[in-house]
Amino acid sequence: MSDILWIRRDLRIHDNPALVSAIENGVSIAVFISTPQKWHQHHLAPIKADFIFRHLKQLEAELADLGITLLHLKATDFDDQAKQLTELYQQLGSQVVFANSEPEVDEQARDQQLISSGINLQISDCDVMLPLGSVLNQQGEMFKVFTPFKNAWLKEVQAKGIQCSPAALTSKNNAKALLPDNLQTLQLASDYDFDFPRVDSSRWPLSQDVLGNVIPNFLANKVNDYAHLRDIPSVKGTSGLSPYLAIGAVSPRWLAIQLIQQQPDLLFDTQLPAFSWLNELIWRDFYKHLMFHHPKLVKGANFQQKYNGLDWYKDHPSFKAWCEGKTGYPLVDAAMRQLVETGWMHNRLRMVVASFLTKHLLIDWRWGERFFMEHLIDGDFSANNGGWQWASSTGCDAQPYFRIFNPITQSEKFDPKGIFIRKYIPELKNIPDKHVHFPHGYIAKNGINSEYWQPIVEHKEARLRALAFFK
Repeated sequence: MSDILWIRRDLRIHDNPALVSAIENGVSIAVFISTPQKWHQHHLAPIKADFIFRHLKQLEAELADLGITLLHLKATDFDDQAKQLTELYQQLGSQVVFANSEPEVDEQARDQQLISSGINLQISDCDVMLPLGSVLNQQGEMFKVFTPFKNAWLKEVQAKGIQCSPAALTSKNNAKALLPDNLQTLQLASDYDFDFPRVDSSRWPLSQDVLGNVIPNFLANKVNDYAHLRDIPSVKGTSGLSPYLAIGAVSPRWLAIQLIQQQPDLLFDTQLPAFSWLNELIWRDFYKHLMFHHPKLVKGANFQQKYNGLDWYKDHPSFKAWCEGKTGYPLVDAAMRQLVETGWMHNRLRMVVASFLTKHLLIDWRWGERFFMEHLIDGDFSANNGGWQWASSTGCDAQPYFRIFNPITQSEKFDPKGIFIRKYIPELKNIPDKHVHFPHGYIAKNGINSEYWQPIVEHKEARLRALAFFK
């Protein structure tokens, strides 16, 4: 007989409360149940699928060191996933399944289905710094503006700190798990592909290296420069940790504790340079708490219902040009090429391209949200949804509809020498810095035979059209 540790979106052994509970109860079996059909429905990026697979292999070895055998079952959707977990529960004679929470609507329904069927499912919380539902306004409701949420978050942490699971784990298992014969073949195989397409993610190191080298180096040498480097796409000014947070390979609570232990004044002085990075972690919490309180977001709903009547343009040719990086606006095009080629996009550029799609082209933010999820290695529903609704002015604490990024001035400000642009648009390699941000006039005036495409929309006209559209 063995109870079960159910690995979900928590591919780590540090700060993993479900794992701690499992070890305390002598669990020797863990299971990961892939759901390729559901992943397709949720638009999982192939590069993220590969990233998950690589971290599962790492986790398999780490759990083995703790005396826990990791099984890999393959289901189609959540109903099948629940069925297979139930069968395993019965085969092993289990009394408890330990797992960490997945707060989205379908995931919650699956968990309730299991509990209703008699599975003793013990859920812990580990994907946010403060527990979901614990940061509320004076009326006991979720904040609708980020800054008051941040201030309440800071007061809570000042008073109570951030609770993290024990760092050192010691196995209570003295023998390798004894599996029923029919389960022996379900252990992870090196060539297992989830029945889901995968794209090489090896340019992103495994979390073991990130925890041991990348994060200590960032906190020691880079975090104080984050505020003024984070918006420059041609330099590596961000932490690059979002892919690890998205799959649970790195704990946000652990990250925050490391930073605060190093710079405790951050909780009381938001003007310190490193607070800019902590602020991004708090934004992440904000969107996850928002999703917890407003599950309709998972169903593609506008947070601000007054925008439900917007008649978004169904302009497939313009959407295709945006997806392929052929809008005629170099910063937008370079950003989209970065996304498609690498599976990642710089955060400043995510705002620029989202604003361009929803304000210049008046195309539904949901189209962009889906395209991002289909390509991003760090695709995370709450952050992606929050970012897209922020840019489109339909979301919680979103930018006002009349704030419309000018992609030319954004380029001049954040990529003044065109370094990032030329990296992804070699067609503009010989265009002078002054003109690289919108080269069409220079190309025409000098009779240059350029392969760069014409703009699909004129900025001033698009801005006026957007203002009228939202009014």
